[in-house]
Amino acid sequence: MPLNRRDFVTRSAATAAGAALVGGLPVAAATPAAAATPATAGEAEGLKKAPLKQSFTVMGTTDLHGRVLNWDYFTDAEYDDKAHNDVGLAKISTLVNRIREEKGCHRTLLIDAGDIIQGTQLTYYYARVEPIAGKRPPRHPMAEAMNAIGYDAAALGNHEFNYGIPTVRAFEEQLDFPLLGANALFAKNERPAFQPYVIKELHLGHGRPLRVGILGLTNPGIAIWDKANVSGQMVFPGIVEMAKKYVPRMKAAGADIIVVSAHSGIDEPTTYGDQLPWPEDASGEMAETVPGIDAVLVGHTHKEVPQRLIVNKETGKTVVLSEPLCWAQRLSCFDFEVEFSRGQWHVTSLTSRVLNSNTVPEDPEIVELISAQHKKVVEYVNQVIGTCKAELSIAEARFKDAPIIDLIGRVQADTVKAALASTSYANLPVLAQAAPFNRTALIPAGTVKLRDAAGLYIYENTLEARILTGAQIKDYLEFSAKYFAQLAVGDPINLDTLTNQQNTPDYNFDSVYGVSYDIDLTRPVGSRIVNLSYEGKAVDPAAQFVLAVNNYRANGGGNFPHVASATKVWANSDEIRNTMIAWVKAKGVIDPADFGGVTWRLVRAGMPLF
Repeated sequence: MPLNRRDFVTRSAATAAGAALVGGLPVAAATPAAAATPATAGEAEGLKKAPLKQSFTVMGTTDLHGRVLNWDYFTDAEYDDKAHNDVGLAKISTLVNRIREEKGCHRTLLIDAGDIIQGTQLTYYYARVEPIAGKRPPRHPMAEAMNAIGYDAAALGNHEFNYGIPTVRAFEEQLDFPLLGANALFAKNERPAFQPYVIKELHLGHGRPLRVGILGLTNPGIAIWDKANVSGQMVFPGIVEMAKKYVPRMKAAGADIIVVSAHSGIDEPTTYGDQLPWPEDASGEMAETVPGIDAVLVGHTHKEVPQRLIVNKETGKTVVLSEPLCWAQRLSCFDFEVEFSRGQWHVTSLTSRVLNSNTVPEDPEIVELISAQHKKVVEYVNQVIGTCKAELSIAEARFKDAPIIDLIGRVQADTVKAALASTSYANLPVLAQAAPFNRTALIPAGTVKLRDAAGLYIYENTLEARILTGAQIKDYLEFSAKYFAQLAVGDPINLDTLTNQQNTPDYNFDSVYGVSYDIDLTRPVGSRIVNLSYEGKAVDPAAQFVLAVNNYRANGGGNFPHVASATKVWANSDEIRNTMIAWVKAKGVIDPADFGGVTWRLVRAGMPLF
């Protein structure tokens, strides 16, 4: 089995400083004397014999999103991309074992920065099809793999809450290590809902062990993005504010070193729909303003940052940050050198690096561990749900009206129309929002399998219906159109720079099914939508429309105008992905002639770009 370091002592925050219960969960009690506890006579004698300078490594992953094996359940094939990256904890396990062999197990720790249980059909299956929160819960494959590899701690990610709090709790119960969330609080009393931190002991010599405190922080945006799952139950205050609260407590509880595992980016320029007083990406601000932190494992933004150095304004001390690429494509390593002097451990050197998981084979122990679950999910995603008359590709959906995106809109519009048929809103026109989530999505001509639909709609979003006016629909589209670069007539077209402008990701580029419009790229952001029409007539700014919209957008995700405050007339708890699968099963045949056709286009001074 993989090495899991059970041969050296660990100590949680609860047992390190006396057990205290908050909300039924162990948290650290402050014991100021612990930080300055002198060595015993035996320890002092040991210190004379042991080298004063020692080294250790903290390894970290983030945004695993359900990847255990190097497998793509949407294509039913081994994962690959243009850079030939690999994914999965089985690869990470091999890297971790090598570091442990090089350093010694007692000189390593392994942590994660969140977004663990959402992202693949493997984890969807054990949340919805055979749920771990059910009466006879199966083992969760991510828990199985992470326990076997020997993680020491993990922070909560925002996607942990996509399936509701009971699923998070069920996952937490299956872990052999703490799931940390210092800023995940019970709404009723604002006490910790999860263990805020843990203190681990590393025995580096014969003297006093080194105590490494690991603080877990998650994203305040959970309150918006998963409002339906957490409202009234949990609140998520700011990352910086809670770090300022807990770092001194960890020091008082005896931590020599502070490592923060933060599901938050370093210095992203925007906060997509937080609508909160706290920023979404605050790891950089935390490092700069909260004294006492040595290292930060960064998450959430799916970027690769081998090393980032930020000087703390108060102490002048350099804090080291690192973010490994998502999906277990990279492993961050924080390499510490420490020295014991004057009765304390001091950091003398700290650097970080990332290791590429495509340089090693999968750990056969991890592969074997989840092989039965993997096989079950492969069978599930390969169910035939219908046929399609023509191939539908998403390849050009970022800059052209693609039928595959219209399919999402049609399914959503049909679902909302049926739901409102017997209500006072039945006669209002129904429009639908959709975005290109997955650049590799493809529905083949001929047989359509469940995984084809799942690959088109990769998120766990549910469907809602909101009332917007014609003027508000136009504002909504203007906001979305900031995704495109501004082009003068005659400028060359570069598809690499045409989209993703103003740091707008693909999932925040919405088109609206049911209306027709042009996006004039010669115009500045905010005045690009022209010829907006419904059924051949110009849209009346005062007219009312029903917009079928996913819950992420309806709750404010992306910060699109009007929709979050608009009247909600219907909502559904089933994932849009499942709604699409049911729609295809009911139809039997997907015919692009039923929903395709160019309803929006990019233009320059009225002339089509393509």
